Amino acid sequence: MGVLKTTVLGAGSWGTALAKLLADQGYPTRLWARRPVMAEAIQTDGENQAYLPGFQLPDTLEATANLEHALDGSELVVFVIPTHGVREVLKEAAPFLGSGVAIVSAIKGIENETLMLVSEMFEDVLPESQHAQLTYLGGPSFAKEVAAGIPTAVCVAGPDEDMVAVVQKAFTTERFRVYSTEDVVGVELGGALKNVVAIAAGIGDGLGFGHNTRAGLITRGLAEISRLALAKGANPLTLAGLSGMGDLVLTCTGDLSRNRNVGLQIGQGKPLKEILGSMQMVAEGVRTTKSAKALSEKIGVDMPITQEVYAMLYEDKPALKAVGDLMTRPPRAERE
Repeated sequence: MGVLKTTVLGAGSWGTALAKLLADQGYPTRLWARRPVMAEAIQTDGENQAYLPGFQLPDTLEATANLEHALDGSELVVFVIPTHGVREVLKEAAPFLGSGVAIVSAIKGIENETLMLVSEMFEDVLPESQHAQLTYLGGPSFAKEVAAGIPTAVCVAGPDEDMVAVVQKAFTTERFRVYSTEDVVGVELGGALKNVVAIAAGIGDGLGFGHNTRAGLITRGLAEISRLALAKGANPLTLAGLSGMGDLVLTCTGDLSRNRNVGLQIGQGKPLKEILGSMQMVAEGVRTTKSAKALSEKIGVDMPITQEVYAMLYEDKPALKAVGDLMTRPPRAERE
């Protein structure tokens, strides 16, 4: 591919891991952090000690807090911003995104205020002439494992085959395999909603339940994710793939899952405010639970696990009561 100038916006663990992946291939890469003190620390230390400690960053990576400088001359821009901050950063970045730039979203969530998917937010902010530049990266991928070079498979979705191919080639390495798909909605909703189910799985673990419970939550969680995704126009096969079942299994079972960890502590009786106050990184599933519940009610899709997770997070419903209410709902056919 030659020398590709790349930029990653967002210096959390996932943004740093993706920036490292790109820079490790020799691409001149800029990693943008909102806070100057963080950008300076990363640049000085050659490491993101706050969010991805223990991983030396290559010399081809430059950290900066200047957004215009970060985007200057960039040919591929990756957004890794928490969902609630996407719109603001995208508006600030828009004047510096040229017509030929490949734009990648590695964000998993649904905007609380508008119930828009991330793709809908990007299309809302950017002019229609740039929509073909948009792509969306998803799949089972913990930041630490990607940074460590552990073999990982993900997928990239987008409306334009040529742009998807550019992104696919840019990210592919001997340890990071990227598949392509046109199903933006399926990739997005699989990535966003799995975090809600992961909270539920963590609650089950925190209550001391076993493998049966976790397997049931994963399977029935996938069923309700699929219902909402299909109602939004997704391909059902996407939900059986990397950004559906793959990401769901990883997030519901992996010890590195922030959302599962939130659920684990809730199941152990800790209040949500205390849990979130002790976390440095964002657990997207907490906010996504609110927007997923509202979106499912808006379009008339039954999502009982999401409803109960919402009740536990936002209405202080006891976890055992929520489990009991899930288990004693009226009988139904599995594929209903």
